[in-house]
Amino acid sequence: MATTINQSFQQLKANLEITGLQQQTVSTRQQNVRDAVTTDLTVLDTFLTGSYRRSTMIAPLKDTDIDVFVVLDASYFKQDGQASLLDKVKTTLKKTYPTTPKISRNGQAITITFTDFTVDVVPAFNRQGGGYLIADSVNGRWISTNPKKHVEIWSAANAIHQGNLVPLIKMIKGWNRQNSALFRSFHLEAMILAILTNVTISDYPSGVRFVFDKARQAVKTATLDPSGYGGNLADYLNTQQKIAGVVSRLETAYCRAVEAESLDKQGKITLAVDRWRLIFGDYFPAYG
Repeated sequence: MATTINQSFQQLKANLEITGLQQQTVSTRQQNVRDAVTTDLTVLDTFLTGSYRRSTMIAPLKDTDIDVFVVLDASYFKQDGQASLLDKVKTTLKKTYPTTPKISRNGQAITITFTDFTVDVVPAFNRQGGGYLIADSVNGRWISTNPKKHVEIWSAANAIHQGNLVPLIKMIKGWNRQNSALFRSFHLEAMILAILTNVTISDYPSGVRFVFDKARQAVKTATLDPSGYGGNLADYLNTQQKIAGVVSRLETAYCRAVEAESLDKQGKITLAVDRWRLIFGDYFPAYG
């Protein structure tokens, strides 16, 4: 039972987590998928990436995807072979999952849609000079990235913030899901990481409010990949109309957070909870 705002935020934190049983399901499934890729292909390495590996994935599991990175032998590389590479991986996966309803090419990955969650298989090559190259079949190009570096950066930043950064990222991602996923997940995470650099997270309510405040301006500028690869992570917000729409939602969230903090200080806990629930929806527990 949550009767204070601090207790409510602890419950919010718990509500954003996937369960232990789901963790076990994910672990088994992703390992099976990694094994399946090796059926016909010469694989140099496989590992988990994405929000699951960065510990920033949020519940419910059915609305998430698990990213599996597959580093292939260089013999499969062709300068213009982005689409054909993905199709080759798709064909291999279909041998192991012939009855799975949907296995499709999806930009940079092959997406396997299971009944309970999806798995994105991202084929890659070792990149000269470090990192990896992944296929962008939509734009016919190779993208430089380094997901292992992302894990290191997120883990180090979370340690600096005494373990409070990852839960706060999840809270903002919960708000994002309540707002029709205005932000792409990795862009939102990287923006929050930048906003909170050299900032102390004293508690979750003020931390959330601070992020909403600073994000109103941050979303108007480029957010670069913290690992040093790639371009602007915000390039999908490519019109003033799109940016204005996001800023408007952030403004609403910020004002509600300010009001909620004020109500809490006045001892009006139930009203404060109502304001936080306007931000986070059912992720945030009702009073009592």
